[in-house]
Amino acid sequence: MNTIKAYIALTKPRVIELLLVATIPAMLQADRGENNILLILLTLVGGWMGAAAANTFNMVADSDIDQKMGRTRARPLVRHTVSNCDATIFAWTLTVVSFLWLWLLCGSLLAAVFVMFTIWFYIVVYTKYLKRRTHMNIVWGGAAGCMPVVVGWAVITDNTPDASAWAWWQALVLWLIIFFWTPPHTWALAMKYRDDYERAGVPMLPVVRTPVEVTRQILWYSWVTVGVSLLLVPAASWIYLVGAVASGAAFLVMATQLHRGVRDGQPVKPLKLFILSNNYLAVLFVALSVDAILGWETFGQMAGWSAAAF
Repeated sequence: MNTIKAYIALTKPRVIELLLVATIPAMLQADRGENNILLILLTLVGGWMGAAAANTFNMVADSDIDQKMGRTRARPLVRHTVSNCDATIFAWTLTVVSFLWLWLLCGSLLAAVFVMFTIWFYIVVYTKYLKRRTHMNIVWGGAAGCMPVVVGWAVITDNTPDASAWAWWQALVLWLIIFFWTPPHTWALAMKYRDDYERAGVPMLPVVRTPVEVTRQILWYSWVTVGVSLLLVPAASWIYLVGAVASGAAFLVMATQLHRGVRDGQPVKPLKLFILSNNYLAVLFVALSVDAILGWETFGQMAGWSAAAF
């Protein structure tokens, strides 16, 4: 039982939850008003295996620095519950099965290729290069975490004969939302564990910049995230609009309070923003999911714009 738990821990289940949450609204919006539950479930399984493979490869690559950080010392490879060799075999198995699953069972070779690219980018570009060399690591490396939305979108379009290529702009917006959301989300956590990252030699922004500069960057990226989320309004109805505005306002208020607190030398709790950022994305995507399921007339359609794109 302990071995099974260790292998599950290698996949970083809590991280995968967020990735899967991003896949569902993308697939629902791509097939707005139609709910292919079986295809969504199959895609979630295939996507889970791909994300689990990437996270396992990541733990193998980071096993040396995980020993130096307090919050990661309980990981399986640090405690030698699983060997690096066995973890690597496990990751490769998940990689191959994920590719075949998305290609053959979900009917999308494009989605399968996207997952392979994500794993390569996350491990080679982010984990082995960016993470230990630049404070922009999470900005560019976070691109891998945005890929579930395009994976889900690809599955739907490859299984929908009348799908329009023009609608792919919506997938790009969803990708950008997660891309700009990732830095403030991660930096808030890194502020809490700054000493851990410094001890491990990882140049996260809170390690190499002053707290005021970190929170200024957090605030800027938060504003961009909320702004980008509003670009999707023409392809949705008032349900998404209300969810985006309400959750975005709460996100910006918390980011502003964190920055002002640091600037004024007051005690702050960056972990609050970290938790709220999760809630922000959850509310945003739930609102989009409900909007897509109901399939009400979009603002773009009300304006008489192309039905193929909106």
